[in-house]
Amino acid sequence: MTALPDISIRQLEYLVAVAEHPTWAAAASTVGVSPSALSQGLAELERRVGIELFEPAGRRRVLRGTAQPVLDHARQVVALTRDLTAWSDRLRTAQSGRVRLGMIDVAAVVHFPDVLRSFRAEREEVELTLSVAPSRTLIDDLRAGRLDLAVCVEPPAPVAGVETELLLSEPMVVFGPPGTAIGAPTSWGPWVLFPAGSHSRQLVVDRLAELGAPVDVAAESHQPDVLREMVLLGLGWTVLPRSQGGDGRDPAPLTLGEQLLERRLVLARRAGAVRDPAADDLAGRLERAVA
Repeated sequence: MTALPDISIRQLEYLVAVAEHPTWAAAASTVGVSPSALSQGLAELERRVGIELFEPAGRRRVLRGTAQPVLDHARQVVALTRDLTAWSDRLRTAQSGRVRLGMIDVAAVVHFPDVLRSFRAEREEVELTLSVAPSRTLIDDLRAGRLDLAVCVEPPAPVAGVETELLLSEPMVVFGPPGTAIGAPTSWGPWVLFPAGSHSRQLVVDRLAELGAPVDVAAESHQPDVLREMVLLGLGWTVLPRSQGGDGRDPAPLTLGEQLLERRLVLARRAGAVRDPAADDLAGRLERAVA
């Protein structure tokens, strides 16, 4: 039987810090050590893992692409250890709980505002914080232990250390500038879309390609309201949830086109985490709201 390497959680924390900060000095400051101590700790991690994790890039050292599995493992272990620490602190000090929730904008303002209001009213002893951000950011924050729950667009592929549960599917619809004739997909565009790298953008681009529609992107924004305003200005077409395509103003409504696809909104949690009763309660309320 192969002996396990004697890796410390502190060394894994150093690795995560280096991956998430632009310089080693900034990473060292985050974990409360000197840059030399950080470097020594990572050198020891390399020795114990038995592979080189870093490579030179000019005057800097950066993570090798082959180090990704080690980084994924480090993120999961550090996040789960923080979960355990937070749970034990609450138990020791008799605190009622804290839930750090992340949501994409449509989840917070369209699908689940009533759930959030009722939870805050009925669980006043629980500290609830809400972060509204794009799906990719929410998943990264969840993996890093900065969130307990996230409601986001389903990732295009499974994410190490994250488990997801389907909450709902929502239609994504083509919208054109006021007075535009929708016509055939080959005549659509140019586009104003969510930024490259976002889960929704990938869904839209893939579907447009299937339909043979040209994907000429004129502008980008994470904010549906901004995308809608750019379409109203005639800068291009967009694809938004049906619930976010209209603002009720008259005149100048967007031209409503066909449903392009359905995107899946999921409840994401860290796999294997120590479960907090307050977080479980909120998760259950979110699930029941769409049952």
